[in-house]
Amino acid sequence: MKHKYLVLLVLVLGLAMALSACAGAEGPAGPAGPQGPAGPAGPEGPEGPAGPEGPAGPAGPAGADAEMGDLSCTECHNDTSLITAKETAWSESLHGTGEAFARGTSAGCAGCHSGAGFSAMVAAGLTPDTVENGDPEPTRQDCRTCHQIHTSYTGDDWALETTDAVSLYAFEGVTFDGGKGNLCANCHQPRRAFPEADADGMITGISSHWGPHHGPQSAMLLGVAGAGAEGQPSAHYSMVEDTCVACHMGADGTHTFEPSVEACQACHADAENFDIDGVQTEIQADLDRLGQMLVDLNVLSDITADGHPTVTEAPENVATALYNWIYIAHEDKSLGVHNAAYTRALLEASFAALGEQ
Repeated sequence: MKHKYLVLLVLVLGLAMALSACAGAEGPAGPAGPQGPAGPAGPEGPEGPAGPEGPAGPAGPAGADAEMGDLSCTECHNDTSLITAKETAWSESLHGTGEAFARGTSAGCAGCHSGAGFSAMVAAGLTPDTVENGDPEPTRQDCRTCHQIHTSYTGDDWALETTDAVSLYAFEGVTFDGGKGNLCANCHQPRRAFPEADADGMITGISSHWGPHHGPQSAMLLGVAGAGAEGQPSAHYSMVEDTCVACHMGADGTHTFEPSVEACQACHADAENFDIDGVQTEIQADLDRLGQMLVDLNVLSDITADGHPTVTEAPENVATALYNWIYIAHEDKSLGVHNAAYTRALLEASFAALGEQ
């Protein structure tokens, strides 16, 4: 049986060899068959380097914590009248209604006439006479003028721009140091002193704007800036803490800047108005008398608030009286409240200069 299978195997092999010997040349490759199924995945290779960071996507909606956020702004911006009450009072003040801010476009005026110019002046450590450029967009003296608004975005923004002592730039060696009132004294000071006479005894350069310049109240408190008389600081300078601010804003910080009788009563318990002991009545009478003398001399137009010099020069004695009248009546305007003793001394010197008592 085994022999039969062996013979059959030999015959099959021989036939295969014969067929192979008879085959022709290999023909062209046929088309590729369909892709077989994928083999099993190989082992994972090492991690490649990180690519560049892509652009940030849009922010998502704020969460609960973000909505609460930093509430420091609400120290000032809240549902009380903390700001609006002050703004309302300020809007009735001369700082809030006056037109003097328009002069802030001038370099010589910008430091005091423009609220923004004042802030820039203080930040630069300048004085009004050293400001080199006008403010192209002047503002009134508003919240930002006096306070450090929106620097910390907290209640600290109510801090004053400056409370440093002020050297009066028209009077070498004279310093005003009146606490919070120092802020005011930066501008409420004279721009000039009484000039010297020429060789002929004449004072020249008199004009409609002649005099110490508007707002010399700090000098009056110190007892300086007039002509023909020496003075001393008043009790309102040496004994009133924060000077200007104490009297013109009071304990509740009113922003009309009008002085209050209540503030006076802290020292003058029986005061019913500002004419304490008749000082204002006395000063006004002497001013009217002096003013009429100057009108009669044809150097003053009239003794009203619109009165102004009518000459460009005058003898020194006449100019002394004219200068003091302008200082007391037009510039300081307190009728002795700021410094009664010095105001009286200036009036007496003026009468004496004109040969009167």
